[in-house]
Amino acid sequence: MMDNTASARRRQAAHWLMAWEFPLILFVIWLVFISIPLYLGGIGLGWDAMNHQIYLGWVADHSRFDHDYMGASLQSYQFPYLYWPAYRLAIAGFDGITAGVVLSTLHLLAVPPVWMVAKALISGQDVHSAALRVAAVILAFMSAVPLKTLEATNNDLLAAVPLLWAIAIAFRAITDGRPVPKRVVPALLSGLIGGVAVACKLSNGPLVVLLPFLFLFCQGAPLARLKWTTIHAIAIGAGFVVTYGYWGYQLWLQFGNPLFPFYDGYFEPVRHMLGWQP
Repeated sequence: MMDNTASARRRQAAHWLMAWEFPLILFVIWLVFISIPLYLGGIGLGWDAMNHQIYLGWVADHSRFDHDYMGASLQSYQFPYLYWPAYRLAIAGFDGITAGVVLSTLHLLAVPPVWMVAKALISGQDVHSAALRVAAVILAFMSAVPLKTLEATNNDLLAAVPLLWAIAIAFRAITDGRPVPKRVVPALLSGLIGGVAVACKLSNGPLVVLLPFLFLFCQGAPLARLKWTTIHAIAIGAGFVVTYGYWGYQLWLQFGNPLFPFYDGYFEPVRHMLGWQP
């Protein structure tokens, strides 16, 4: 009788752990993230922050094209909107600890897609599988790269968030057992978010262009897999244009190059053809 009671309690504990697995992971990692600025007593302003990060947040808040030219050198013309939170916290007068906790909490957006990938690859519904998923997520954030990001105003981890979501959605699409036609929506959604990732940080591009090929590994006829791959690739372009479009248009008006200062030589014939004058 006692063995049956103990077994029932273990099953109940396992069921509770499975039901609360993701909230517990999210809460634990949030505590780790915010512990860094709390321990340090604030966040630092590195060379990048002093050179262009706060300036780009200012540009996101108020256009500076009619006031400055290369106010922070060529980095003045990066996609500015991810720098806005740090800028707003700075000008609002928040202390370093509060600003650090807020920015660390924003970086928590990177955790769910990592757990989704772990869930797709380790799909078991038992305590052992749950422990492996927890270990995988913790290991993903234990390296110095993400943890050092939380010491300052760098937004590299935040810029990686849409890329992580695009990868997670793609992984779930190719590993779940849903009917084949159901993969059109995740292919479209993953592509759109992948385009957002490239708009946020152009250096995400070499990784994002590889994402459509993941759909070649889905179960289904070759023609269907080619269709999902094509949908994903088109969606990447659409997501990039929609997200980057306004900023790219402003750069075009000012410099005749929506990606200024990159690839300026490629846009020179276009400017001549359109009669664009600086």
